Amino acid sequence: MSQQHLFILTGASRGMGLAMAQQLLAPQHSLLCISRMALRSLAEAAHAVRCPLQQWQQDLSRPPQSAQRLADWLTTQGPDGYASATLINNAGVIPRVTPLAHAGLGDVSHALRVGLEAPMLLCAAFLGATEHWGIPRKVLNISSGLGRRPMASQSPYCAAKAGMDHFSRCLALEEAARPGGAQVCSLAPGVIDTDMQAWLRQASPDEFPDVGHFERLKASGQLTSAEEAARRVLAWLQRPDFGNPPIADVRDA
Repeated sequence: MSQQHLFILTGASRGMGLAMAQQLLAPQHSLLCISRMALRSLAEAAHAVRCPLQQWQQDLSRPPQSAQRLADWLTTQGPDGYASATLINNAGVIPRVTPLAHAGLGDVSHALRVGLEAPMLLCAAFLGATEHWGIPRKVLNISSGLGRRPMASQSPYCAAKAGMDHFSRCLALEEAARPGGAQVCSLAPGVIDTDMQAWLRQASPDEFPDVGHFERLKASGQLTSAEEAARRVLAWLQRPDFGNPPIADVRDA
């Protein structure tokens, strides 16, 4: 039996995450999607191409439970049958666009749990459970330009992505010091035409001073489709220099 490449992908039920899941469907791949919902269409597409697929309906705002489930599952799998293993942390949420002083406390907590705590714990679970597998491993964290550029009324999202960038730097140093350590990259995927962009364009100028910037991006055709963004991200994952440097942007290709 030929070995398969294992991919673990969060936030695969819509937008770029769904596009990545669809593009990863191949007989030589095994795909585990961790999302808020399971999609019948994705299951049917996987069956059609004979790609092993699991879809976990998992609440990533409860990171310890999600990470423990992943660790337990990987422990039962072991390296047999896999040629490589890759974790793609794509899930994220954007709370109501408003200054922090007006934000709901629960909304801020939810955004940080899904956008920062969950990726950290899933990385810990993935790397710990596969440490002795003896196969190539990668961690791809989907970041954002807003993690590298401050923006008013976006502090929870910006903070989560900035934190993702910096913990990826730390993680890359740790793994580089280990024999057979994983390659790590926090990658900004560019500006994508998703529900998040629509949400930002609908914000009140009084609450969100940069709303005009996002309206101009849409009007001038500068938004990348989810499908094209997924293609670029997955192409980056296959680069021979993946993880060097650990912080990257697809627009720098």
